[in-house]
Amino acid sequence: MSDKQFVFLVLEEHPYGREMLMQLMNAGHMPMAIIEEASDIAEEEKGKFLERIKGHRVAPTFTELLEGRDIPRYKVPHHNKKQCRELIEELQPDLGVLGGTRIIRKKILAIPPDGMLNSHPGLLPEVRGSASPAWSVYYDIPIGSTCHFIDPNIDTGDIVGRREIPVHRGDTYEKLCWLTLVEAGTLMTEAVTAWKKDALVRTPQGESDLPTFRVPSDEIMAEVLQKLKDQTYKHYVD
Repeated sequence: MSDKQFVFLVLEEHPYGREMLMQLMNAGHMPMAIIEEASDIAEEEKGKFLERIKGHRVAPTFTELLEGRDIPRYKVPHHNKKQCRELIEELQPDLGVLGGTRIIRKKILAIPPDGMLNSHPGLLPEVRGSASPAWSVYYDIPIGSTCHFIDPNIDTGDIVGRREIPVHRGDTYEKLCWLTLVEAGTLMTEAVTAWKKDALVRTPQGESDLPTFRVPSDEIMAEVLQKLKDQTYKHYVD
């Protein structure tokens, strides 16, 4: 059994991180500690994500997942501030795993010697940034998720896992967001498994002709939802 240890960083009770942690723990990968950011941003992002996957299964809360387990759970006001940095330095993890966070800065990224892994709900390098399922539909890019190392830029680090998700006619935007969430957790679990075996393969990303995306406007979202309703998205499997 590998003695490598990882710390799990996540916004407080974020559904993305809850799914990921559930899958990691089901595979026997227990974090040495969980560091949750308890902030207005965390609460806002949790609410947004719950709305995006509305009507679909949500993983148990961290409180429920950790019941009866001796895994320390820390709360910090901001993942990039001194309190979090000093905590990670004290814990000395080999790896950091991100389960839905704000953009993590260099000083934090540099602490774990093996780096930090993130799972992104879109295919990289094609769909970097925010709201990947929406932009994938808008630009007719296949839906999928990617697990990658974090570097100082946004979604540009080496890829360790990438998988397309089949999209069927009638699939809603909420379902696509949920599917990418589940696949992101699966890819992270596969990556941590490989990392513990010293078998993790890193592949540098290529370039993308598209910009790093921001949250889409209401007008863009209306077009996305209409394409799904009219079934004019170009990557259906049926």
